[in-house]
Amino acid sequence: MAHDDASVKDSHGASDARATVRAIATLSGGLDSILAAAIVKRAGIDVLGLHVRHLFSAHPTDGGDPIALAANAAGIPLRVLDLGEEHLEIVRHPRHGVGAGMNPCIDCRIFVLRAAKRVMDEEGGQFVITGEVLGQRPMSQHRQALDIVARESGLGERLFRPLSAALLPEALPVRQGWIRLEDLPQIHGRSRHEQLALARELGLEHVPPAAGGCLLVEKVYAARLRDAFAHVGADALSKEGFELLGVGRQFRLSERVKLIVGRDEKENDRLEEHLAGRIAIRPQDVVGPTALVEGDPDKATLALAAALVARYCDRGDRERLAMAVGAPPDECVLEVAPLAADDPRIAAWRIG
Repeated sequence: MAHDDASVKDSHGASDARATVRAIATLSGGLDSILAAAIVKRAGIDVLGLHVRHLFSAHPTDGGDPIALAANAAGIPLRVLDLGEEHLEIVRHPRHGVGAGMNPCIDCRIFVLRAAKRVMDEEGGQFVITGEVLGQRPMSQHRQALDIVARESGLGERLFRPLSAALLPEALPVRQGWIRLEDLPQIHGRSRHEQLALARELGLEHVPPAAGGCLLVEKVYAARLRDAFAHVGADALSKEGFELLGVGRQFRLSERVKLIVGRDEKENDRLEEHLAGRIAIRPQDVVGPTALVEGDPDKATLALAAALVARYCDRGDRERLAMAVGAPPDECVLEVAPLAADDPRIAAWRIG
């Protein structure tokens, strides 16, 4: 939906009809982004929420999608873009480095804001809103990083950060008089006290967490991703491979072999969906996990993998278990002695 340029006061001049001004608010699922959107909406701007979904996004819970719930509570319509495949490229090859995990925060923000710019152009918007707070995150929200993001996203002064706008160079919405600096907070640093107070002021009863959540900052997932890049290669790791990194217990048995062991029925079912190109291990006469072997194992390594899987079976007092390895017609059954729970090799093999 495009607006008549003559009805919007911008860098080319025209009227100051605030109702005709539209902004795109990037919503991560965290508190800061919905606060930023709500502040701009309170100023009389037409705000459209945008969530860019990728493989590492926060996922809906049993209580519903937290991003949709937050947008609905703030009275902001929401558009969702699924850019999972495109996003993997910045995870494989980040230009601006990674944080404490495998999180390329600066590259990710640029990626999301480029998508927001496209939506802004499609919707006839004038600027893009983010919930970034100056000094909140050491990698991606210091002044230099904020400048890089504004420049490389292509938004420049059309990128508006209302929570810290009073502490940053004047952006287009302020310069054009659509929003007054005196109506904005001056938030900086890592404390959430001001955000929580602002949420109460805006009537946002269900306060979302500080951040939307990202698998790439989780220590276990990040360790598994580093292992995969080292042994498979960043470009060779498929979307399916990225997804499986979040499943089960994982063990690096050798330079060429990795084992994934399901932890519950749900994970067992997920592993059953990814049999192609992998070797399955399943217990034959006791309750236990489904496991997948990735790589190029020899017979000795397969037997070792089966013994490790047997360690997680409900075996009672049995000293040996029958484990089916492979799939019909090439399936074989190995009788193995389960590894002891305190076998030091288990900790050495575990990834993350």
